[in-house]
Amino acid sequence: MMNYIWGGIMVVSVLSGIATNRIDQVSQSILSGATQAVELCVTLLGMLVLWGGLTEIMQVSGLSDLLGKLLSPVVKWLFPELKYHNKARNAIALSMAANVLGLGNAATPLGLKAMDELQQINRNSYVASNSMVTFVVLNSVSIQLIPTGLAVLRNKYHSAAPMEVMIPIWVVSIISVVVGVGLAFLLNRRRKRHD
Repeated sequence: MMNYIWGGIMVVSVLSGIATNRIDQVSQSILSGATQAVELCVTLLGMLVLWGGLTEIMQVSGLSDLLGKLLSPVVKWLFPELKYHNKARNAIALSMAANVLGLGNAATPLGLKAMDELQQINRNSYVASNSMVTFVVLNSVSIQLIPTGLAVLRNKYHSAAPMEVMIPIWVVSIISVVVGVGLAFLLNRRRKRHD
């Protein structure tokens, strides 16, 4: 669907350029936009490589295990049905720690590992368990202490203070976590009554 939307936007842009006799400006914009897209990809790739390396160092040094232990009480509270499944709880805690540190896409492998652990203990492999639903919601709306991806983009486009958005991001992410996890708990409780 998105391919059709983007294709339609491009066709309308070219036709508008022809109709308004500005096709030269449209073609210059296309070329400069392609160059900017490649530069942006390289910038973001650099950030992902940096955080991916830091994640690996954290895992090898044991820092990620320490963060997992620090988040363990929160995980026990959010996922009470996992009290006998340490591997799943540890995987969730590591994924949460990566998201809190703003590792973004570098945290994806940790999230996939956590979801794999949750799937292994899921009774019905065709339906997501309550823990899986809560984890997906939590991963989608996680609190970020350091919004590195946004800071890199703001820095690339010459923001005078790329990190000045931290406090609004904290406020919005805390609100989204409370609402998201609250709704997940309500729906999970309702689902348990109907099962």
